[in-house]
Amino acid sequence: MVDPLLEIEGLSKAFGAVVACDAVTLALHSGEVHAVIGPNGAGKTTLLGQLAGEIRPDAGRIRFAGEDVTGLPAHARAGRGLARSFQITSLFPRFTALDNVALAVQAQAGHSFRFWHPAARETALVAPARTALARVGLAERADVPAAALAHGEQRQLEIAMALASGPRLLLLDEPTAGMGQEDSGRMIALLSALKAEGRMTILLIEHDMDAVFALADRITVLVYGQTIATGAPEEIRANSEVRRAYLGEEAAA
Repeated sequence: MVDPLLEIEGLSKAFGAVVACDAVTLALHSGEVHAVIGPNGAGKTTLLGQLAGEIRPDAGRIRFAGEDVTGLPAHARAGRGLARSFQITSLFPRFTALDNVALAVQAQAGHSFRFWHPAARETALVAPARTALARVGLAERADVPAAALAHGEQRQLEIAMALASGPRLLLLDEPTAGMGQEDSGRMIALLSALKAEGRMTILLIEHDMDAVFALADRITVLVYGQTIATGAPEEIRANSEVRRAYLGEEAAA
């Protein structure tokens, strides 16, 4: 059997007395879409931060493409092919969509940022930036400032910026957050198209269960920082412990 692209073993992180991740273990294979779900406060975003290199774990190990990357900083992991999006959109609002993606290409290439000389004027950056915009359905919006894009388009732009680095693994934190039904449907269609390409491995944190069950090959459920179940979508749907966890969340709301 082919070795996993990403292996997480016993990953743990506490903030004072609060244990955000408690010995989390899971593996992702190339081409897989793996969703991590759980109630608010389950430790999902903390897990993603540790994988991206933004949060240092207290214990455990992270292996990516066979290499132990546990001690590597975020930029070194990005250079090896890990890219992430955030729950709250992080863009340069006055720059055009093309400028934003061109800056992402520039950063991946190791060039310095030159904010007073728009990256989109650099010929070597324009082609991959336009390709990334086309992949997320924003080719016609390339010259629109990010601030003028609709919320759903801004989320698409953020994914284009992640794709511009040519990642092997895409870490997505709530890509449908704040979206209405129409925008959410477009995002699901976009991620489905990326999945169908067969080149992208995705770790997805998402509250929208329609998105999760439409996209995920496997699902891991976190509750209070612990993994309570991992399996195919139909297994997770039928898991009584998972259903109790979500019923408990709803009852407390």
